[in-house]
Amino acid sequence: MIKVLIKRNVKLFFKDKGMFFTSLITPAILLVLYATFLGNVYRTSFTDNLPAFIEIPEKIIEGLVGGQLISSILAVSCVTVAFCSNMLMVQDKANGCIRDITVSPVSGAKLAISYYVATLISTLTICLTATALCLGYLAFKGWYLSVGDVLLIIGDVLMLTLFGTALSSVINFFLSSQGQISAVGSIVSSTYGFVCGAYMPISQFSAGLQKVLAFLPGTHGTVLVRNHAMNGAIEELEGLGVPADAISALRDAIDCNLYFFDTKVSTVTMYTVVCATVAVLIGAYVLLNVIKASKNK
Repeated sequence: MIKVLIKRNVKLFFKDKGMFFTSLITPAILLVLYATFLGNVYRTSFTDNLPAFIEIPEKIIEGLVGGQLISSILAVSCVTVAFCSNMLMVQDKANGCIRDITVSPVSGAKLAISYYVATLISTLTICLTATALCLGYLAFKGWYLSVGDVLLIIGDVLMLTLFGTALSSVINFFLSSQGQISAVGSIVSSTYGFVCGAYMPISQFSAGLQKVLAFLPGTHGTVLVRNHAMNGAIEELEGLGVPADAISALRDAIDCNLYFFDTKVSTVTMYTVVCATVAVLIGAYVLLNVIKASKNK
């Protein structure tokens, strides 16, 4: 029964051309906007913070800029696209289809899992396409990624898609109309990039806000993608003889380093925070559906 529901949900998502193409072009639009309006800002921040006595090749600067751009895009898209893909769950409530589904002997847990997996498949398809697009852009601007870096970026996209799908599932559970999902989607699209450190480095926020944002799993996910997208270019700077202090300051400025109350957060801890949050959100989502199903009976 779960396979049937998953197939049905995925088919309906890709059949809705408006929903599908809106989700698909969002990362492409972000890439164009970022490259057009933020590229020069990022480029200036790098040239101003690197030692003047060392000549940095333009290709490395472009590699740094490109790495920061694509990490921001992927960190945001994995969550915002998930909210678009998860509209089907709300649409089923709005048009009454959910009543037809629940007439059949399907448990609340199975229903929840079917929506989650279907949304995950749809979102991951779009986000992996966006990843390929971003990597193509980076290859054009300045490629310094190893095979390991690319695999880690893909792994980060998968993890953040799991997170975005779980987060959207819990929030969308409480929605029941097109107007509500549109409002929530607009809020998430306009604010998530700021609170996760994608639009503006957390290091530029006030000390108090930095401490608050360090609690958020989305922040940890953004830092992971940024590290893996910029690691190769930063290693090239080290090979040119850029002092370790300057490299450390650069990593702090662009959020390759994340601090929790002045303590540097390790990579393992960041993965643990995001994965644990995914598990908690999925558990909460399934539990909400089970409780609702038992009440309806």
